[in-house]
Amino acid sequence: MIRSLGQAAYFADRLRLQDAGHGLLLVAWERQVALGDVYVWLAPAEEPELRARLPGVALLTHLEVAEKRRNEGIGTRLLDAAEERLTAMGHERVALGVGLDNPAAQRLYLRRGYAEWPYGKVDTTQVVYGANGERERRPEVCRIMVRHLTHTPHPTPQ
Repeated sequence: MIRSLGQAAYFADRLRLQDAGHGLLLVAWERQVALGDVYVWLAPAEEPELRARLPGVALLTHLEVAEKRRNEGIGTRLLDAAEERLTAMGHERVALGVGLDNPAAQRLYLRRGYAEWPYGKVDTTQVVYGANGERERRPEVCRIMVRHLTHTPHPTPQ
């Protein structure tokens, strides 16, 4: 994973959070090479607005695809996997933040049925992991987008 996507400190942190039950790291693989990843944040949101307006809603963070493999549907498959996993866990909605400087991602999410929430933009924090494991926290303003997940009814035992 580190070989193809880098970010050793980021992945170590996310695996630690996953081990503590705070989320899920999903990785797209091809022949033992990581092509992309998304982290499903299951812990309470860090932002007070999200905790207040979307309590218990999982957040998709850090969706990325290796630069040479973009526009091949890998990001879409990662979203599918995250949404399917959340649906199986009983979640009814999922949310994510999109930086204002990323209109292409916003268009992708709109096509997938995400809608911008009606409460305005949210001040978030982007964490940038340095090669030495140091974390730099940078302010980032995001559009919050929410999608209702569809549940397949389970057959009633007879």
